[in-house]
Amino acid sequence: MGGPVVVGVDGSESSLAAVEVAAHEADLRGVGLRVVHAFGWPAAHVPPGGPPWNPAGAGLRELLDGTMAKAERRAQKVAPMVEVSREVVLGEPLMVLEIESRSASLLVAGSRGLGRFSGLLLGSTAVHLAAHGRCPVMVVRGRTDPKGPVLLAVDGSPAAEPAIEFAFAEASMRGADLLALHAWNTRTERAYDGPGDPPFVTYDEDRLRDEEERLLAEALSGRRSKYPDVAVHRSLVRARTRPALVEASAGAQLVVVGARGRGGFAGMLLGSVSQAVLHHAHCPVTVVRSGGE
Repeated sequence: MGGPVVVGVDGSESSLAAVEVAAHEADLRGVGLRVVHAFGWPAAHVPPGGPPWNPAGAGLRELLDGTMAKAERRAQKVAPMVEVSREVVLGEPLMVLEIESRSASLLVAGSRGLGRFSGLLLGSTAVHLAAHGRCPVMVVRGRTDPKGPVLLAVDGSPAAEPAIEFAFAEASMRGADLLALHAWNTRTERAYDGPGDPPFVTYDEDRLRDEEERLLAEALSGRRSKYPDVAVHRSLVRARTRPALVEASAGAQLVVVGARGRGGFAGMLLGSVSQAVLHHAHCPVTVVRSGGE
């Protein structure tokens, strides 16, 4: 049995929706669910009436107990057989969740929040969490189509292997198809080493498409025998990466991307592609870190 599924909660509807998704994920994996609320300094974030070093005296204990109890009820409604544990931690949410990810099988967060979780997806916080979490990080957003496929972003880099493995395992657990999407265009960089290659960059579109087709096929090879129950559909599209992923997510139940990549997915968690997927995907997004620093 692996580590628990961990979900960050702040009492917002977005975080409670994330609890329901996290409970479902824990049920699929046969592991426990750990519900975590983090709060930290400064004193401005403590309700009036008590000192920041005494949260119970400030009335925070009653507030937090109510929030956590509500989260646990939402989890048990979705997955009554899943064991739920609750933890209230003093600390900055980013640091708390990053530490929690070290022993988790999956970290789940909502797309919007209140209090100290506010802005989780509004800049460097989300990028940092997704890039440095020690386990896959799922951001709950949009609507989940339970009949849709798991959408896997493929770029062909060795760093994407953990994301591919995660997507196949997730599709198998969900009883879903896997849609492997690779976007390419004439600006996708590929090295063709040969005596006839000119010293400047030119593109033979047919040759480039064949190369991208081979790349996609090789990225998925070797998984059919391990996951014979997963129906795999390959999608090679000539398009920009961001709109291709966002558009395809409309019919998916989950998008899976790697934390590092090359070609069309270079800088996946450092720039506009990551922002587009995390902010505009029509369903939850899971970022799977390659494991390298």
